Amino acid sequence: MTMAGTGGASASGAGGDRAGGDRAGASRAELGGFLRSRRARIQPAEVGLPPGRRRQTPGLRREELALLAGISVDYYIRLEQGRGPHPSEQVVNALGRALRLTGDEHDYLLRLADQPPAPVDPAREVPANVLRLLERLDGFPAMVINACFDVLAWNRMLVALIGDLSEVPFRQRNRLRRVFSGANAAASGNTLELARQCVADLRAGGRYPGDPEVRRLVDELSADSPLFAELWASREVEVRRSVTKRTVHPLVGELELDCEILTVPGHDQRLLLYTAAPGTTSHQALDRLRASALRAVRPSLPTRPARTTLESTP
Repeated sequence: MTMAGTGGASASGAGGDRAGGDRAGASRAELGGFLRSRRARIQPAEVGLPPGRRRQTPGLRREELALLAGISVDYYIRLEQGRGPHPSEQVVNALGRALRLTGDEHDYLLRLADQPPAPVDPAREVPANVLRLLERLDGFPAMVINACFDVLAWNRMLVALIGDLSEVPFRQRNRLRRVFSGANAAASGNTLELARQCVADLRAGGRYPGDPEVRRLVDELSADSPLFAELWASREVEVRRSVTKRTVHPLVGELELDCEILTVPGHDQRLLLYTAAPGTTSHQALDRLRASALRAVRPSLPTRPARTTLESTP
């Protein structure tokens, strides 16, 4: 079991009020943008409204949504423009019903409207009990990531699967940076779907725009990756809880693994655990990989393993 180094920074003083104002403004802008994007995807017929003539607005008009939510048109316009007071929980619930938000989207809208205090930097210190759990999970690849998708800790089986992350600088261990690196700029098919899920999950975490670390990551990826910028602009919200990943390992061949994503209670971290269904060829391949990991201090893998779907995504 391996854990990355720790670090972090905090700020106080006169800049704090200015930073608080910046966060509030960013939250209002994000609230307005999110409302616009959700309104645009609903067609009038879906909510029992006639399509009307000469409709130029994609989705519902502002006045139609205000009517469905039971609020004034002027108030709703100010919300979309990032002006006026933050909506109450009652108004948010009404908007959620009118916009037909999913549970994850509704939670996200609530966080934007409530304007909670800015969270601390994404934690890099993994709790001791989680480290012990990683060590006990010696039969399956596993790792711990934080809200920024930084890999904080991993076990011996993960090293056998994708290579030794201790040889990689901390910044390059970030799973989102690997997803949206230049090699994946033209992602399609399953890779594109995984990229979409990752971006929707990052937004669903609720740390944007209040968290400076997450904001810097979003700004960086938006500037460097047109694909990320396009997916981020779509404002999809979806918490990732499990996913199936396929890869070809240089030692044991094809693998189809189920990745369960488990929240670490009391910490803004998640444990990613890779398993295979018993009796499958992937389960047998994991057994061979486990035997290989036990025979060597370091697995017989190249220092920089070939990029695969599994290795390139969280």
